[in-house]
Amino acid sequence: MTDERDRIPLVDEAMKKASVAWVAVAGGPSFALWCVPLENALFVVTGPGEQAAPGLAEADEAQVTLRGDHGGRIVTWPARVTRVAPGTDEWETLAPLVGAKRLNASGPTVDLVARWAADGCALLRLAPDGAPIHGAELPDGSLAEPPRPAPVVRPTRRPFRLHRVRRR
Repeated sequence: MTDERDRIPLVDEAMKKASVAWVAVAGGPSFALWCVPLENALFVVTGPGEQAAPGLAEADEAQVTLRGDHGGRIVTWPARVTRVAPGTDEWETLAPLVGAKRLNASGPTVDLVARWAADGCALLRLAPDGAPIHGAELPDGSLAEPPRPAPVVRPTRRPFRLHRVRRR
């Protein structure tokens, strides 16, 4: 566990401003997840009716990448993943705070939190667990992944021409 004197100011500042984090589990692809910064950690919700993050709810650790105001990556750090269980004092305190930040939620926060508990959604704490991964350790390039296969494929059509240009 990282104590107060081991905290990294860059990670702390990036977490305070984060609303989206890119999270990767076990070397898999990164998923963009909305998050809420609380208690020196990021909180995310996954499960039925919420964002998909395969393997995150069962993981003990993950890799979190945060971006800056310019849109580019500013820090990537290892995270310890812990699940906040429904019915605990911690759930009663944190779930309403996270639910209040949920955009486009239908209904009041109390109903949203109750649905999370009833549907088996996972409220996860992503806490920094070590030093950030610095630029020298990251691969060159944009780190963009090729698009995932989609079931829809459209044929390429010739462009529509309004008129024909004649040369004299």
